[in-house]
Amino acid sequence: MTQRSSYTCSMYRDEMQLLCLKRRLTEESLSADERRDLESEIEALERRMGLD
Repeated sequence: MTQRSSYTCSMYRDEMQLLCLKRRLTEESLSADERRDLESEIEALERRMGLD
């Protein structure tokens, strides 16, 4: 029998946060500073999720 890994609320929250950040990154009205901050947040979150 195979063992199923558990999918936690924190994993779901991280995925939704990543999706939101990536969606915000597509906004044309972002300043260069806002875009850089979003990219930094996305990189940090992806690293924490093991997606880097």
